[in-house]
Amino acid sequence: MNAVPDWLQPLYPFTPKRFATPGGAQMSYLDEGSTLANRESGEAVLMLHGNPTWSFYYRELVKTLSPRFRCIAPDHVGMGLSEKPEGYRYTLAQRVDDVEALVASLGLKRVHLVVHDWGGAIGFGFAARRPELIGRIVILNTGAFPSTRIPARIALCKTRFPGTALVRGLNGFAGPAVWMAMSRRALSGEEKRGYLLPYDSWANRVAVDGFVKDIPMDATHPSRSALEAAAAGIERFRKNPVLIVWGGRDFCFNDSFYAEWRERLPESDALYLADAGHYVLDDARDEALPRIAKFFGAA
Repeated sequence: MNAVPDWLQPLYPFTPKRFATPGGAQMSYLDEGSTLANRESGEAVLMLHGNPTWSFYYRELVKTLSPRFRCIAPDHVGMGLSEKPEGYRYTLAQRVDDVEALVASLGLKRVHLVVHDWGGAIGFGFAARRPELIGRIVILNTGAFPSTRIPARIALCKTRFPGTALVRGLNGFAGPAVWMAMSRRALSGEEKRGYLLPYDSWANRVAVDGFVKDIPMDATHPSRSALEAAAAGIERFRKNPVLIVWGGRDFCFNDSFYAEWRERLPESDALYLADAGHYVLDDARDEALPRIAKFFGAA
């Protein structure tokens, strides 16, 4: 999938670019805010999504920040408008490799992170490898450290059976997310359609399933070491400007994750939205976007 369909253009008025990842797959990404000064400085805001979203999640933040900042928002391989190969290594380490290679290919010298859901582990995994590049950090309902907590419905999706049949066959992960991840309001029909656009078949849900399977709940999981490396690097960024924007009605990344972020990054600023859901940028747009814009000096 390459082109943005006409019906989606009003919500997602962008022209994605393509990048060949180290694993050999084509990654789609947004590169908006192309002023000459932004390009020459090598500075950009890097927005990393999780599962089962894609760069569509950041559409309003890109519109908000791109008049002042270069905004890079990739679709992880298998997600969004990126290629969806069956045999790709859908692991945390591969995700970090992909992001690191994309940043290098763009010649970025200063990277401000915005992370959500599994994008937190990917983003802090990248940051742990390249701490000298990292500037400001925005944390949105995510984790980047081991946890023993997993909702029963996600644990079910992690199983080979019936998990894979539910996720890939019945769209039982991406489908329910369009209403379960919201609390203050319901997504519009076109917003739901936009979120689900990339995941319309068994084949196109390969990475949604892969992401769920890659949650490392025990020390023997193949991605546990990559998650621990991301977690170990968090303390390096205690002095970086950090803003946490958190929806308090998140069934997955609940307040225990929020509390751990506040403990790990005690000097961070926070906007806690008690009645907002997991898709906090959509659910609490009128509060979240201005606060993030102010944090970046773009208000």
